[in-house]
Amino acid sequence: MIVALGVTGCIAAYKAVEVLRGLQKRGAGVRVVMTRHATEFVGPLTFQSISGFPVIQEMFAPTDDPEIKHIQLAQTIDLLLVAPATANALAKFASGIADDFLSTLYISTTAPVLVAPAMNVEMWAHPATRENVRRLRERGVHFIDPEEGYLACRTVGAGRLAEPADIVQRAYDVMSVGASPKDLRSERVLITAGPTQEAIDPVRFLSNRSSGKMGFAVAEAALARGAEVTLISGPVSIPAPDGARTISVRSAAEMYQAVKDNLDQATIVVMAAAVADYRPASIRRQKIKKNGSSLVLDLEPTDDILAAVGREAGSRVVIGFAAETENVVENATKKLNEKRADLIVANDVSAPDSGFDVDNNRIALVSSEGVVELPLLSKREAAARIIDAAMMIRNARPLSLV
Repeated sequence: MIVALGVTGCIAAYKAVEVLRGLQKRGAGVRVVMTRHATEFVGPLTFQSISGFPVIQEMFAPTDDPEIKHIQLAQTIDLLLVAPATANALAKFASGIADDFLSTLYISTTAPVLVAPAMNVEMWAHPATRENVRRLRERGVHFIDPEEGYLACRTVGAGRLAEPADIVQRAYDVMSVGASPKDLRSERVLITAGPTQEAIDPVRFLSNRSSGKMGFAVAEAALARGAEVTLISGPVSIPAPDGARTISVRSAAEMYQAVKDNLDQATIVVMAAAVADYRPASIRRQKIKKNGSSLVLDLEPTDDILAAVGREAGSRVVIGFAAETENVVENATKKLNEKRADLIVANDVSAPDSGFDVDNNRIALVSSEGVVELPLLSKREAAARIIDAAMMIRNARPLSLV
């Protein structure tokens, strides 16, 4: 694979050297493109020495090569990765301005584009930047958002470049999406993701630690393979996958209704949401005041969404999730039979390196055919394996719903 690594002018440019190294360790050939301001932070010779190729800086630099350089590069790369991407670079890309090699390469390539922004916290939060990010996402540009932390401007907040290792992993995830087979073109996949929130009073609720990352990864994997995806998500802080029809809900009751409303057209259902099992039997109209005594909440069970889908399965493929802290496979097998699912994805959420709110997962695929235990994978890789399993089941039955 060939990656064009665009480096723009900010202090985080030095981290692009680590990104370059990480890409090479994963087997990619890297061609570095630097803006004029980027060269003020890191010398081009550094990137040239590591990449083994001349660094491209000027649009019209003299060369013995008769090819038009930006067109030649645009047609040969598998990914354009811009890390770091300044607010200025995002504005150029969003507006179609092509006044240097990098911005011209952006509008010349049909390869996937991944940007890793880095800037001052106020710049990242500015309405102009947010609008540019929105426009680029709508056009299919992939983002790995900046992290929160201490910034070069001596402020604390969102704006710090994501860790190089995370950028490299995301780059490979994006490239693997582009290389995915389009074997789900005729499928309509309904996915639930994230937590639910069950109100106690106007300011409090019961919830759980689900981030939605696993369900969103499944949605991205299905989209990459050509599926029409409807994603029903509880409250999360991650952006919706590009191309999915996303329905936002808050409570288990709202999620249950949204699933019922969208079930008829689905051929594959993936219930990855961490739905609350119980909710307060009554919601207090006013905030509960602390008075020094114990508080007892009367809880009632929520509707079992997976069981309801299982009863209406017909020829649909129904996949559930089992987040467990003990007896993982045994509990998942019991759930498989009780809910009438075709597959249960089980994982131990008490493990520190997988489960809730992290980027990795260690799952077991439990079906009537047996148990397949997988090693620690990124959630994007785990999602691909789940889709593979769904298609094996799907291909064994007719498409029509009954």
